[in-house]
Amino acid sequence: MGFHTPAFCVAETLPFMDGEAIVIDKPAGLPVTQPRKGGRSLDDYLVQLRFGFQRSPTAVHRLDQDTSGCLLLARHAKAAKRFGAAFESGAVEKTYLGIVEGDLDDDLGTIEIALGKASTAEAGWRIVPDAAGKRAVTHWKRIAATGGRTLVEFRPETGRTHQIRVHALHGLGKPLLGDPFYGKSYSSGLMLHAAGLVVPRGDKPPVLAAAPMPRRFVDLGFGPQPASIAIEASGHE
Repeated sequence: MGFHTPAFCVAETLPFMDGEAIVIDKPAGLPVTQPRKGGRSLDDYLVQLRFGFQRSPTAVHRLDQDTSGCLLLARHAKAAKRFGAAFESGAVEKTYLGIVEGDLDDDLGTIEIALGKASTAEAGWRIVPDAAGKRAVTHWKRIAATGGRTLVEFRPETGRTHQIRVHALHGLGKPLLGDPFYGKSYSSGLMLHAAGLVVPRGDKPPVLAAAPMPRRFVDLGFGPQPASIAIEASGHE
């Protein structure tokens, strides 16, 4: 995918932790589960994330290997079941940041394009627009533009595989910078970052986490974190 798996420093990547949840700032390039071809993955670091518990935490959802940012881990089975149900019902609020080449005609909007999976012997599998596929909705907002590129905030209402990546291409007309599946590879990798996560927990305070703007975004002239993420997060406290 264009760059090696980075070292994962647990102590520097914990946006949230309590007795039932841990949110890590997953680095780009680190798979959540071990790839078929082998190599390191998040599984290799779970023992470090026990923090006094006898059992290692488990990932509740997935981020693509080359996507960085907020990843929720459950510290025990009861929490995993509750958090899984929250994701399944669409109750989890997710905020992503992505960079596209060029500018956009509008400042904000909603992309609703159903998605399906296609596979060919030559190209392998891809997620594609499919009227008979699964409903997929992404709300987006233009945040800033510099150097001929635009920073976009994405808030997916649904959680389909490669949803933001495909919606950027077919909804905005521009693939994410560095997307080897739906655009072109880039030296710094895929420009997609899971910047914020809010997971409701009934009567308990929600899991509330924000992962700072990654270095590869800052190096392109974007930063600091958009204020909207911090403002909306403070409203859940």
